[in-house]
Amino acid sequence: MDTKAPEGKLGVLIPGLGAVSTTFIAGVDAIINGRSAPIGSVSQMGTIRLGKRTENRSPKIKEFVPLAELQDLVFGAWDIFEDDGYQAASRAKVLEPQDLEKARPTLESVKPMKAVFDKEYVRNLDGVHKKAAPNKMILAEMLMDDIKAFRKTNNTNREVMIWCASTESYIEPSDIHSTLDKFEAALLNNDPLIAPSMIYAYAALKSGVPFLMGAPNLTVDVPAIQELAMAEGLPIAGKDFKTGQTLIKTILAPGLKSRMLGVEGWFSTNILGNRDGEVLDDPGSFKSKEVSKKGALDYILQPDTYPELYKDLYHKVRINYYPPRGDAKEGWDNIDIFGWMGYKMQIKIDFLCRDSILAAPIVLDLVLFTDLALRSKMRGIQEWLSFYFKAPIVGPGLYPEHDIFIQLTKLKNTLRWMMGEELITHVGHEYYDSYE
Repeated sequence: MDTKAPEGKLGVLIPGLGAVSTTFIAGVDAIINGRSAPIGSVSQMGTIRLGKRTENRSPKIKEFVPLAELQDLVFGAWDIFEDDGYQAASRAKVLEPQDLEKARPTLESVKPMKAVFDKEYVRNLDGVHKKAAPNKMILAEMLMDDIKAFRKTNNTNREVMIWCASTESYIEPSDIHSTLDKFEAALLNNDPLIAPSMIYAYAALKSGVPFLMGAPNLTVDVPAIQELAMAEGLPIAGKDFKTGQTLIKTILAPGLKSRMLGVEGWFSTNILGNRDGEVLDDPGSFKSKEVSKKGALDYILQPDTYPELYKDLYHKVRINYYPPRGDAKEGWDNIDIFGWMGYKMQIKIDFLCRDSILAAPIVLDLVLFTDLALRSKMRGIQEWLSFYFKAPIVGPGLYPEHDIFIQLTKLKNTLRWMMGEELITHVGHEYYDSYE
């Protein structure tokens, strides 16, 4: 594969200048200036085995594939609040004061553009820093103008857009999402089934910018957006960053399945108090998140294939807005399992995590890997990035792979394939004479 070298600046365009995006920007600044290691970032800290085990070739991923340098990243954002990055980060209260102050110049330089927003899709938030237009096509064109202005002002060579804004109310695909022509007609007609995130995705792709969906919104999974991505030759991926409780599920569930242990019930509940928690306190937004969080177990455990072990699995997910907790989310899991001769056992997990701290390195990796895909002329759905999402988008007729270990193998094998290296299967028969 002919992958172009990363030349010039890479623009990172972010709808939503809140806890996740400001933590990401401050973290990149800390890494560049030697105040922190890129902990949690596979692209920066991960290694990749090449060839046979006896060759002892395991370079860092960033030394193996031509990723953009962190100092070449330039940040832009949209938000319904006028706060610059420093003010937004101060309100989010994710970072300690000493970390916030050291990143202050970089954060203050990010001043949000007016956002495309529809309160019908995010009922528990509102702000005044919003675009207004007679129809949604004009809103998309206004976003395209923003992208052009950002590109000119910052002299960027290429850009990636990654959604770090709120979870929108749940909607299902309809006829207006089925083709690009119908979608564009719906934009002109101000159709209520065109969500703000779809307008951003459309504007990005029409501007030559790949689009990544970090929330569980219906956006990159509609045929019209996928059609546009293919037509423009651009990568898309999503959806919903895999951070706290679902990260643990996709680690633990494959282990239980690999040992053929049964699961009778899996009860998950969360408390969080950040803006995400406030948004998810609305039933419509919670429905989008619930669908995203519940899907992983069905695909990993395959109850139709293993009915004796999983067909009666009772899976319940709850999210509770609790302001005192802030960004420090707490997730409880009670898992009822059974083993030999049907004897029952339990697993209990209490994960006291920091949502934005877990999400920030995901944003970095997705931006860098998507830029790599762009320079490699990989278009459409990037299933190899499923590793980072709760509800991975896949091609028509395929089921999503949720097993995090299979996802990581797929990611690394894709990188090997891109660079012309042998794929790793872990068969290993060549090491043993008895297999000759």
